[in-house]
Amino acid sequence: MNPKVENTMDLTPRQIVEELDKYIIGQDQAKKIVAIALRNRLRRRRLSPGLQEEVYSKNIIMMGPTGVGKTEIARRLSRLTNAPFIKVEATKFTEVVYVGRDVESIIRDLVDIAINIVRAVKTQEVRERAVKMARERILDIMCEDDEDSEFEDFDEQPRSRSRQRANSASRRLRRKLEKKLDEGLLEDMEIDIEPEDSSPPFDPFNGGGLSMDDMQAHLRHLLDQLGPDGTSMKRLPVRDAREILIKEEINNLIDKDNLHREAIRLTEQSGLVFIDEIDKIAGRESPGASPNVSREGVQRDLLPIVEGCTVSTRYGAVSTDHILFIAAGAFHMTSPSDLIPELQGRFPLRVELNALGIEEYRKILSEPQNSLTLQYKALLATDGVNLDFTPDGIYEIARAAYEVNQRSENIGARRLYTIMEKLLEDVSFTAPEEPGKCVTINAEFVCDTISGIVQDQDLSRFVL
Repeated sequence: MNPKVENTMDLTPRQIVEELDKYIIGQDQAKKIVAIALRNRLRRRRLSPGLQEEVYSKNIIMMGPTGVGKTEIARRLSRLTNAPFIKVEATKFTEVVYVGRDVESIIRDLVDIAINIVRAVKTQEVRERAVKMARERILDIMCEDDEDSEFEDFDEQPRSRSRQRANSASRRLRRKLEKKLDEGLLEDMEIDIEPEDSSPPFDPFNGGGLSMDDMQAHLRHLLDQLGPDGTSMKRLPVRDAREILIKEEINNLIDKDNLHREAIRLTEQSGLVFIDEIDKIAGRESPGASPNVSREGVQRDLLPIVEGCTVSTRYGAVSTDHILFIAAGAFHMTSPSDLIPELQGRFPLRVELNALGIEEYRKILSEPQNSLTLQYKALLATDGVNLDFTPDGIYEIARAAYEVNQRSENIGARRLYTIMEKLLEDVSFTAPEEPGKCVTINAEFVCDTISGIVQDQDLSRFVL
């Protein structure tokens, strides 16, 4: 595995928690458990090859109401390690005998994400060479066009003398073009290029690893290629043609087989799958349940990839034995014990996330590196408007979010987004017309703007 792909894996559990603390308020127990699970991956790789295969990922079930940080914890973990991450909703899948997505598509999508991660790393490694090669191709095209026009005047002369004169003129022209190109004087000049077909090959007799969406995309591509001569010459300015040619050279410089092997290995060793709403498929079937909605059936379809199996993809076979699965759900009406025993056994770690209170909302608004107050200050600063959030104003926003959650549907920290949007609606609307304006968001401003809506329980359901 390329060390640049996994250069952030060597983090201690304490360091992982410290990184999560920068973006997520509270939920210390959940952070601790996922940090240990992530560290165990590194520990497993340090074992002997034979023992590595015997140590499996300790999958996790997170229990807690919506908006308390379950998804954000998993997403931040993947960013910390530059690992392939995918979030899926258990309710999007049905039994394979019914209409719905095949659960194996989770792994295929995860591999696609890994391909992009590895390609980004390799692109940085070869980009400098690709830029130079694209430059040479642009010069070749320019000189070739000029050479063709020169030979139109040499039809009546001996061919060898014409060739010598043309070569000499071409060398002089190339030096002039190089100078002008490097000085940026030819960016608007149009040249003809024929973009290469970068789509992966499609074998119609071997559809293993291809989803229905993949096959539809290939069919659309084949139809697009049908034409009188099968070519697709484009006349573009140099600035646009350069980007296309750089991408082509990068694709040519990257070893596709090696790229696919590294992506598969990254998926198998570092892949992270977050299965949300797993509580919606928990529980046994009631006698009068519709046969088209089988919660237990979905669980049994999910079981093989969580338990460990081999999935065929367009890039090769992928083992799910050591992929880390994190499931999450509110579990208001059910509990993890309502899952089928086999699936329960594949999620040995369980952690309950706490509901958020006013103090947690206050911290979410002001403490994380990507806090909402910082985001809105930066957004409106682009129009020249300065926002100043006072401590009492932040507290009043937090109190309003908590109160609305208590009176209507509790959507956790997501309520802060709707409160902030309503609070700054007029300021955002007039901001481009009032550059240099300073707006102080204090408790009085918050109360005057949204207090009436917050107090009206019925109205808050629809507005906030």
